Amino acid sequence: MRPTEKQRSEDSTRAVARSRALLDRTVLVPALRDAIRKFNPVNQVRNPVMFVVLVGSFISLIEAVAHPGTFTWSITVWLFLTVLFANFAEAMAEGRGKAQADTLRKMRTDTAARRLLADGAEERVSAAELQRGDLVVCEPGDVIPSDGEIVEGIASVDESAITGESAPVIRESGGDRSAVTGGTKVLSDKIVVRITAERGQTFVDRMIALVEGANRQKTPNEIALTILLAVLTIVFIPVVVTLVPFAHYANSTVSVVVLVALLVCLIPTTIGALLSAIGIAGMDRLVQRNVLAMSGRAVEAAGDVQTLLLDKTGTITLGNRMAAAFHPVDGHDEYDVADVAQLASLADETPEGRSIVVLAKNRYDLRERPLDGEHTFVPFSATTRMSGLDLGGRSIRKGAGESVKRWVVQRGGSVPVDLDAIVERVSREGATPLVVADGTEILGVVELKDVVKLGIREKFDEMRRMGIRTIMITGDNPITAAAIAQEAGVDDFLAEATPEAKMALIKEQQRGGRLVAMTGDGTNDAPALAQADVGVAMNSGTSAAKEAGNMVDLDSNPTKLVDIVEIGKQLLITRGSLTTFSIANDVAKYFAIIPALFAATYPQLNALNVMHLHSPQSAVLSAVIFNALVIVALIPLALRGVRYRASGSASLLRRNVLIYGVGGVIVPFVFIKLIDLALVALHAY
Repeated sequence: MRPTEKQRSEDSTRAVARSRALLDRTVLVPALRDAIRKFNPVNQVRNPVMFVVLVGSFISLIEAVAHPGTFTWSITVWLFLTVLFANFAEAMAEGRGKAQADTLRKMRTDTAARRLLADGAEERVSAAELQRGDLVVCEPGDVIPSDGEIVEGIASVDESAITGESAPVIRESGGDRSAVTGGTKVLSDKIVVRITAERGQTFVDRMIALVEGANRQKTPNEIALTILLAVLTIVFIPVVVTLVPFAHYANSTVSVVVLVALLVCLIPTTIGALLSAIGIAGMDRLVQRNVLAMSGRAVEAAGDVQTLLLDKTGTITLGNRMAAAFHPVDGHDEYDVADVAQLASLADETPEGRSIVVLAKNRYDLRERPLDGEHTFVPFSATTRMSGLDLGGRSIRKGAGESVKRWVVQRGGSVPVDLDAIVERVSREGATPLVVADGTEILGVVELKDVVKLGIREKFDEMRRMGIRTIMITGDNPITAAAIAQEAGVDDFLAEATPEAKMALIKEQQRGGRLVAMTGDGTNDAPALAQADVGVAMNSGTSAAKEAGNMVDLDSNPTKLVDIVEIGKQLLITRGSLTTFSIANDVAKYFAIIPALFAATYPQLNALNVMHLHSPQSAVLSAVIFNALVIVALIPLALRGVRYRASGSASLLRRNVLIYGVGGVIVPFVFIKLIDLALVALHAY
């Protein structure tokens, strides 16, 4: 018996919750199994640091078999545990998304489709059999089998399986709202969908692969850091080897096991063990925010972004312009303007039109307006830029100032002398003026106010502290755009924006050496999304926009661009912080091991033996144990990420050095000493 949609939704919710838990048994147990599988040298060789640790573990194992002893076997076990813990960190990062991916995969394979044949007949096929270009029919209750575009009809679609949002959305043929995603459900009406995805390349398929971390390519920064860690490892190998003749000269001996332990403790094993987990966890944090990144490179680029391009409507403002005031002209009063504006808006079902009717009703009790006699509603047209009502012998219009003025003059009327001043004043205040006319007479202006979102100015202040320049993009005239830009607190704006103007702005910023991020949802945004370093397409947008961007916001919330930048910066900061901590650890481990090994021969080294460890053997073993356990201790931080605070580069560097640099030196001193005391208390040494 197949699960119901409700059961699927509940299973998906539970899966996501489990994937986010750090200590959930359903994540831990599979991660432990995967950690053991990752001992395969083919997997280890991709991480030079941990590959050296694995090789050293086997060398120590051979020595332990040849010359058995408690110390030798203890070192060997803890070296293998070091590799196991590194594998476990990566497996945990991958495992947190596998429950969600399994739910998505089940949804994909259980879906059937009604494919249209050339003669108009239908056949039922599995979603996996669909090919690009096929036409499928979907009716209420049907799950859309694959990604596509509506070519016929309009329907309400439940996208909660993909976005997690319960509110349905409208999708219709033509325009920028025709794209649909496989796995979503049709709630009303009948639509015909043309499949746009190749087999195995649907949106859900890509999401499954990215959530699982399958075939994740290393990013440029990650590759560079891997090379640096490999170089540091190579440098320490001859350093450790030279201790053999040094010990011989000092009439002392250093065993192979001690040399291996010393090498493992001095190379940057901590960051080497956690590096892969940090990258996977960064993409997982985006998935948790319902953002699908096409690559780790895009996440890193978001962290380095220096310019943000944001649409005004829906991003900076609430998006629904509402009537705020009536401004009369040429001796008329507000009641006259409200009366005529309401009549012109009775058939206007837009939020703006409804708000005019409500404002006139609330302020002047204009309600229940019977339209006696012959009347015709005039819908808004992009050509005339007006709408209104023809009632008997009256012609009432509301619309853009220049359009209404032209219409009145053509009918033999005149333009009031104070009209332009009122229109300009309303525009300068960041509102949109609608001019109202009755026949040959202009009565006044309706002020439509698009409200700036609460807290958005503080967000832009944060961006500024991060060194990011914000630019608002709008189709408004320059006067209105300037007023809203000032109120919102953006650094600059682009008014009357066209696709060409957006492209030119992005290229100009990039020529200046800046990385640029922008959002978009329409076909006309596709060129700019492709040009931007971080292009975030809305899931509600067209297929062209989603293909052009390197991220897709499943919630279609443009303000999430700010969160994406913060997650990108958090990824970079986490990697930098743990790298600093790992290298600082080596300083403390050096002070722990070297003096303990040679203080007997060179008593002067006792000055460096600040920890006063019990014996050379307990010093080496304590350092190896700490080296392994610190990886486990840092796994939650690697998965969750270092907390990001908006501040300048100098402040971030200072905080990184103080917390993770100084802390990376102090913590090993404390815990290596505690481990040494524990070994002595247990009579291990």
